[in-house]
Amino acid sequence: MLRYALRRCAWTFFQLAAVSVIVFLLTDLLPGDAATVDFNEQAGLDQVAQLREQMGLDRPLAERFADWAHGLLTGDLGTSLAGGGPVSEVLSSSVPVTAALAAVTVVLLVPLAVAVGLLTGLRAGSRTDRVVSAVTLTLTSVPDFVLALLLVGVFALRLGWLPSTWVGADDVWWQRPELFVLPVAVLLARTVCVLSRQIRAGTVTALGAGYTVQARRLGVPPVRLVLRHVLPNAAVPGVQELARTGDQLLGGVLVVEAVFAVPGTATALVEAVQNRDVPTVQGLTLALAAVACLLNLVADLVSHRLAPRTEVLR
Repeated sequence: MLRYALRRCAWTFFQLAAVSVIVFLLTDLLPGDAATVDFNEQAGLDQVAQLREQMGLDRPLAERFADWAHGLLTGDLGTSLAGGGPVSEVLSSSVPVTAALAAVTVVLLVPLAVAVGLLTGLRAGSRTDRVVSAVTLTLTSVPDFVLALLLVGVFALRLGWLPSTWVGADDVWWQRPELFVLPVAVLLARTVCVLSRQIRAGTVTALGAGYTVQARRLGVPPVRLVLRHVLPNAAVPGVQELARTGDQLLGGVLVVEAVFAVPGTATALVEAVQNRDVPTVQGLTLALAAVACLLNLVADLVSHRLAPRTEVLR
């Protein structure tokens, strides 16, 4: 277990290093820069060149990357070209909202997915299994933004039960739980369906395994059979899928924050791209990539602990 953990940690570090290089190169390819955004079309080339020099945008690519990489190693993400403050302040102001959305979603996701997966897996082929499978397939096929607009139209505009956006709640969002209902519902719809299908498949496989058959012959009670023998093995593909679901949540949050005007990381990232604020784009993108890499690392370690014979090759 220790050797596997060290190997996966080393691979995660390599992934983060590669991501940092890719993020820096891709942001450098963005058309225009913060200097050209600050001036209108009537500005002279001398003014733009002077501002680019002040911002350090005229330096060679390798020199800028070396400074940025050195800053990453010391915990300095750079200075925002649009706001003039540290990029870390942008993160600290936007991450709590996104983290709260993700946390509420995951807290509800795991028990719901496990319950639905076990229910359909233990009753594979039954009417309940067919109905739940049809519902999950339907929800999986609906794009997030379409579902978000449908929920807003029904529950916010027509019925008036819930707020349609987070506009005006920038400083008091934690005091208004009703703001979370529609965004979390959108994030849960697809992820519960995908994760429960993986747990269902693992449950069906575990029920047909030799150790489960032998446990039945020995008279192991059904509840203990499920909790001690079926669920741990059924959870292995579920844990792996949960990491991939975390990646999907990052993408879903982008859509949710755009539709519901949530002042989170995705909104800050879009604004930074529009302003050609390269340091902020780099910092936010790298932070999201780091979360994805760490989720996959934890999922692999948990999967290996639950079933040591299983090594996930990525």
